[in-house]
Amino acid sequence: MRPDRVGTESLGKRIRHALIGPKRNILDPSIFHKLALIPVLAWIGLGADGVSSSSYGPQEAFRALGTHTYLVCFLALGTAVTVFVISYAYSRIIEHFPGGGGGYIVVTHTVGDKAGVVAGSALLVDYMLTIAVSIAACADAVFSFIPAGLHMYKLLFAIFLVIFLILLNLRGVKESVLILAPIFLTFIIFHILLLGYGLLSQGTQFVPMVSVFQDNLTADISAIGIIGVLAIVLRSYSLGAGTYTGIEAVANGLPIMREPRVRTGKRTMIYMAVSLAAISAALLFCFFLWQVQPVEGQTLNAVLATKVFGGWPFGSWIALVTILSEGVLLMVGAQTGFLDGPRVMANMAIDSWLPRRFSSLSERFVMNDGILLMGGAAILLLIFTQASITALVVMYAINVFLNFTLAEFGMSRFFYTNRNREPLWRKHILIHLVGLVLCSTILAITIFEKFGEGGWITLFVTSGVIGVCYLIHGHYQTVNEGFHKFDDLLTNCPSLSRPEEAIPVNPKRKTAVQLVSSFNGFGIHTFFSIIQNFPDQYENFIFVSIAVVDSGSFKGVAEVTGLHESVRESCEKYVDLARCLGFAAECRTAVGTDVVETGVDLCTGIAAEFRNSTFFTGQIIFRNEHPFHRILHNETAFAIQRRLHYRGITTVILPVRAGK
Repeated sequence: MRPDRVGTESLGKRIRHALIGPKRNILDPSIFHKLALIPVLAWIGLGADGVSSSSYGPQEAFRALGTHTYLVCFLALGTAVTVFVISYAYSRIIEHFPGGGGGYIVVTHTVGDKAGVVAGSALLVDYMLTIAVSIAACADAVFSFIPAGLHMYKLLFAIFLVIFLILLNLRGVKESVLILAPIFLTFIIFHILLLGYGLLSQGTQFVPMVSVFQDNLTADISAIGIIGVLAIVLRSYSLGAGTYTGIEAVANGLPIMREPRVRTGKRTMIYMAVSLAAISAALLFCFFLWQVQPVEGQTLNAVLATKVFGGWPFGSWIALVTILSEGVLLMVGAQTGFLDGPRVMANMAIDSWLPRRFSSLSERFVMNDGILLMGGAAILLLIFTQASITALVVMYAINVFLNFTLAEFGMSRFFYTNRNREPLWRKHILIHLVGLVLCSTILAITIFEKFGEGGWITLFVTSGVIGVCYLIHGHYQTVNEGFHKFDDLLTNCPSLSRPEEAIPVNPKRKTAVQLVSSFNGFGIHTFFSIIQNFPDQYENFIFVSIAVVDSGSFKGVAEVTGLHESVRESCEKYVDLARCLGFAAECRTAVGTDVVETGVDLCTGIAAEFRNSTFFTGQIIFRNEHPFHRILHNETAFAIQRRLHYRGITTVILPVRAGK
């Protein structure tokens, strides 16, 4: 390494470590325990999205009632019941799909790949909107107490919050949750105070409210009929669909929970369901009891807090803290998009629906590419809608309930298909069928009511994501078909039984170092290419393979250890092949999250040991290069070659044609 680069790189590393944190050790046996979340922290990190939706869902439903606010009792009851039905249904998903992934995994396994990619695409757009909606609502809450002349800066404030959360999440899951935990607890405490006093202080109004309810219901039935009254309730109930957003987050985020994950996940779901149902129902009743009316530039929650605490000593300050805690909790709720969105992307990447780089982990064991994409998409959505919570919630609710509907249908199908093995299948399928009816009803009404007000944008964007997924999947299938021709080499290989007296490698002799992945036709083709293109040049062969820990294998010590052993066994097959052909051979392996960084470090050590060595790796090429090829294929060979060349190590890339 050049001396003039040391100081610069050290400064860059110091800045990176200050912002994101130092590199973690994947081989630390306690790393999974340190990173996993207990139920309370999972409630904060994943449940905050559900709880924070009470800041905008109930007020949208209440506004939709118009002058028929007496119907709030039906609305509150329907809201609470829906929360518990969906939460119970997702508890069953946690039981039967403990690997996480939520709707995408459920629909893929119970309905099929095509339905699964629809659910996955809906989830991706949903999580982008989760961030945008939460941040926009946070900005609305904060600016409710800021002079109207400064509201022009609300969009800039929202963008700044997204950037802050991107940096926070690049540091790691647990760190971001621990930092935001005091905010969540402040919200809970002050809202217990707000809603508790708001209901108890109006206790004398409950009996008169029954009389008001009867009189208004009788009048409305006479004027518009029972169907008209039901239509008002159903419309308000559907337009308050934002209340239920985030419930699926717990089922999606199971991999980051502490063992036993199923028990932790179900307990977290209970915490979230009870808190969300109680806060949402209490808010709706308080809106009615305190006769809350919309005020320009303020949320209904802000108006309610001002009324409730108006007569208290320091009441304005208490109201300010209450709404600020609500606003900042919405920022915490945006965490769900950063925690679960990249995880869904990773699952889809593993199934070849998205570029495979989205399943990669950083040195802090987070999915950097997914976090950056989610944050960037949220910023674009905020700019497009000018951080309008009304427009964003419409877009948000459609995809949430599209995913809910598909998941409920999938679970209903699952229990019916497995009815012979599930003794309580009738009980469980009933809950999922009720959930299916509720979710599909809300989805249909929301699309009908809000299609022209922004709903079409969600459907258009989601359809676009689905189309891109099919293009990516088709490309990977074509490349895989091209690789199949190399697998024919496996049948023509000599016997891989290890010679009784293997020739030991001699570090003083010319050595070919080949980087390989699994034992496959691609690697064998590269090996034979070295022999053919450089005949009688090398006496030693060293095979190098990296056990890359991605989101699919980062589940526990046993999984990482098993991955490393599998990679070593695969690498040893190349050694046996080389020895059968009369070469001295060895294999070297390492485990890490970054194949380039880990591979370069391992190769540098080998180069120091074998001074007369040349490094080889294969790289697929296409007849017609397109820019998206660089996105879909990580071009690891070129990245490793550049770094090794910089260190003065000779590296040769052998081109391998595959696909079209």
